[in-house]
Amino acid sequence: MARPPSAAQLRMIAAAESVTGRLRGTPAQLAALGRLRLAFRHPRPPHDWFLTPAGHRLREAPRGAEPPPVTAPAADPGAPPRDTGVFAARVGVEAPGPGGPGRAREVHSAWAGLLEMRRMTHTDGSTERPCGWERTHLIPAAALALEAAGCAPRTTESDGYQVAGSAQPEAVTVRAADSDGLRACADALTRAGWQVSEHKEPRTGHRYLLASPRRV
Repeated sequence: MARPPSAAQLRMIAAAESVTGRLRGTPAQLAALGRLRLAFRHPRPPHDWFLTPAGHRLREAPRGAEPPPVTAPAADPGAPPRDTGVFAARVGVEAPGPGGPGRAREVHSAWAGLLEMRRMTHTDGSTERPCGWERTHLIPAAALALEAAGCAPRTTESDGYQVAGSAQPEAVTVRAADSDGLRACADALTRAGWQVSEHKEPRTGHRYLLASPRRV
């Protein structure tokens, strides 16, 4: 078990940007947070440092609360976090999970981080079209776009969207309980920079969306 963060480190975490979790500090200070797995260094220039999910949880803890234990340091403090607390977009196959303001903040933060990744990885700084990460993580990327737009995922207890893979390269299928839900999903994905088309299953007649990240 690693030592808890110092008072100075807690102040750095509290001062991180509210949405993206971008940190400010000296290289030594930032690397120290990385060794505690509370921050990670972005692999692309300008190589800024951002809070990990554990860092976000620590920042959102009530004032005066005992700092949560920190796991053993990672072998590479600059690598993205691998802990089980990483945010996961809901693709529509999960059991009902925690909702409310806490989940809304997580989704908002994840979507803002993805937009920042778009800005940093596109040569023109555009945030209007998907980035390379989204092309290699199609299902969670589409699910995040839907959840960030306010669409509700399907659960074992309620209807909603469901995102799954497809036989077409660089595309996912999106299903919803009714035509209104499907139309809302199409609008959300289009606004998020995805190409969307509607199709009908030959045998059942059920309609679904085929969505792929837009390149231009």
